[in-house]
Order: sequence, then C-alpha cells, then structure tokens
Amino acid sequence: MYDVYEQCPIIENEQYLLRLIEEKDAKDLFAVYSDKNALPFFNSDNCHGDNFYMSKEEYVVEAIKYWKMEYDRRGFVRFTIVDKKENKAIGTIELFRREADDFFTDCGLLRLDLGSKNENKNTIQAILALIDESVLESFHCSFLATKAPNYAVERIEALKESGYSLSKECLVGNDTQYRDYWIKYKEL
Repeated sequence: MYDVYEQCPIIENEQYLLRLIEEKDAKDLFAVYSDKNALPFFNSDNCHGDNFYMSKEEYVVEAIKYWKMEYDRRGFVRFTIVDKKENKAIGTIELFRREADDFFTDCGLLRLDLGSKNENKNTIQAILALIDESVLESFHCSFLATKAPNYAVERIEALKESGYSLSKECLVGNDTQYRDYWIKYKEL
C-alpha cells in the first residue's frame, strides 16, 4: 500500500491514462469545462455553489492551480484523464477519502467530469475500470461513491455494469442533503 499524496499513481489501460493534473492540461480541459452540454453531469455537491463552468482558459488554469494546492495539502487528488489514441485530456477525476457524520464516511468520493462527446456508457465504463481495488486501498476507504442524476442515462448504465448500485442514503454537506449517489464496495 502506498500514500497517494507522497507519490501520485499513474493508472492506465489500453485506452486511457490517469495521472495527476498539470497546468499543461488547461487547453484540452477548457474544452471540457466550457462545454455547456457537459455541465449538468459535473458533481458540484458541497462545492460552495461552484458549478465548474469555465468560460475562459485562464479560469481553467486557476482551477488547476487550486486542485494542485489541494493535492499538496492532502485534500484530494485531481487526475487528468488522457485519451491515449488522441493524446488529449478529455476530463478529470477527483478522488478523496471522505470522513463525515453520515452514511458516506470512510468512502472514496469520486467525481468524474467529461466533455459531452465522452459522456457515453463505453467511455465511462473503460474509465471506471481503472479505479480498482488497489486505488481504493490507497485511499484507505471501504467503498466508492459517485453521483449520477436520473437523467444521466449512459452514466447510470456504465455504473450498473461496473458493479455500482444506487444508494438510498443521502450525502450530507453544508446542511444540505444530496441524492443520486451510486456506491461500490470492495470485493471480499
């Protein structure tokens, strides 16, 4: 077991590579975070009103600086998702261990942001396949949770086929209850 905040892993399969976000990703990620059709799929629960829509590339650069600062202070890891065929960043995954006074404690909270052209079952399934047991163990959590609202049909299909199930529990943050979380437990 390793400490992801000491050495961030590089995780890959034939199609995609996950690595710690870098400022050089800003141009590619601007296409994701300025995509109004992708916006409804971003999980901004408990993010103090930010919806992650970025209308200028400079905003993406500032977000990347903030995400790197959070990594340095051990808040979360923001991975860049690189499409190996296109050699291009197509989105990000934020992952951290959540400790709270609700059901979603000891949980690896996963936020998946993709451009709308990649918001499809096959792409999402291939990306989720990268988040395996070793990643879960490195964050010291017993299950994963990610959000998929009922209109995220392709995402929900990918989650179901990847072993996730819809939780009846609400994630609580800032005195708000958030719904539509899908969970996957460690395999025994």
